[in-house]
Amino acid sequence: MGKYFKHSSSYIDDNVEVGEGTKIWHFSHVQKGAWIGKNCILGQNVNIGSNVNIGDFCKIQNNVSIYEGVTLEDYVFCGPSMVFTNILNPRCKYPQAGSEFYIKTLVKEGASIGANTTIVCGHTIGKHAMVGAGSVVTKDIPDFALVVGNPAKIIGWYSEAGEKLIFDKDGIAKCKRSGKTYKFKNNMVFEI
Repeated sequence: MGKYFKHSSSYIDDNVEVGEGTKIWHFSHVQKGAWIGKNCILGQNVNIGSNVNIGDFCKIQNNVSIYEGVTLEDYVFCGPSMVFTNILNPRCKYPQAGSEFYIKTLVKEGASIGANTTIVCGHTIGKHAMVGAGSVVTKDIPDFALVVGNPAKIIGWYSEAGEKLIFDKDGIAKCKRSGKTYKFKNNMVFEI
């Protein structure tokens, strides 16, 4: 992959690919086998686990660890100190090291995860979903959903551009920022 910036205090293991224009800031560590797309920003004290895939244009704020088994698609935002997990029942006495133990988590394109959120492994965060700060995600989150709380629950819907969607009686909403139109049907939102 092309040229990227790495602060001198950060470490990048062998067998790592980092895309052009990506910036890796202070005290961060990218472990072997990781793949980071182009034009990403990794803040201070970010850890990218072995074999993690991160899409293009992602922004990972300070103090975030992305463990093996987690995949971020393009344009994902991870707020400061949010947490991913990759094992459901960890035990120090009976270690579960190795990819066969890790439960997969997928964060789809354009999703935003607020500061201090915890994502319990094995779930999918939908496209352009918004997870409020401090939430605990214990199940799949649909596309465009706004979720908050512990456990995280849907309290609204947001457009791809981050505008709150207000649906009319026919279940149609238009994003003021982008002009895109959305349909609410069967407790799901679709761009039309």
